[in-house]
Amino acid sequence: MVPFLLLVTALVAQQCVEAVESGQTCDVPPSMWCSSPAVAKACQVEESCERYLRKIGDAPAPPVSLTLYYESLCGGCQKFINEQLWPTWNKLSPIMNLTLVPYGNAAEKKRFDKWVYECQHGKQECVGNLIETCTLHMLKNISAAFPFIHCIESRVEYSDNPKKAAEKCASKMQVDFSAIEKCADGSQGNALEHEMALKTGSLNPPHTYVPWVTLNGVHTEKIQNAAMDDLVKLICDTYQGPKPDACTPSTATVCVRD
Repeated sequence: MVPFLLLVTALVAQQCVEAVESGQTCDVPPSMWCSSPAVAKACQVEESCERYLRKIGDAPAPPVSLTLYYESLCGGCQKFINEQLWPTWNKLSPIMNLTLVPYGNAAEKKRFDKWVYECQHGKQECVGNLIETCTLHMLKNISAAFPFIHCIESRVEYSDNPKKAAEKCASKMQVDFSAIEKCADGSQGNALEHEMALKTGSLNPPHTYVPWVTLNGVHTEKIQNAAMDDLVKLICDTYQGPKPDACTPSTATVCVRD
């Protein structure tokens, strides 16, 4: 028996071809056409997706997967982390599945038994990428790692010295920096950063700048612009479960004098 999802994919593929021929377009991959009622409607595949959407509608809504591809000394990345991602995470972390990939526009090549990295903003950026990659590995949980990485990315007084920023943040947040530093300076960090390079290199479409955002595995210019402009709204609009209070904007703009 053909699995139901494969049958749906075949049916929606035919409908999408017909939609394209009639002058309409879909801006998400076929694998995502049945991901939500809104996407199914936009891609003209509501009928084919109806049974699947009804089935997933009975299950708890999955968190929204957001992946940020970035590099440690990129001003635009720091701005996005501090002004969009961090505030959004504080409000909506229960409905988010956040992944950080510190590599960006770096390049790697194999020299003997190790990888050698060349980073867009110089050697210190490579240091920062390694520290943040090792932070993700050593602290295990994104709920522990992201606050520490945010602290590093927000220490403007050490914007050109990520190790100094990390030491200050470790002292402030009681994080064992010695373990992270050992990882970053050794073969473990070298291998972990290679994994970040592979993740970045496998992007489809390939990234052309950072910060680069994917939403539920998908990158489009529309998604990117929405994330840069109002990430809270993007996450709230994408989440298919009951909306948390943070998704309801306050209507109070002024306080009237009595």
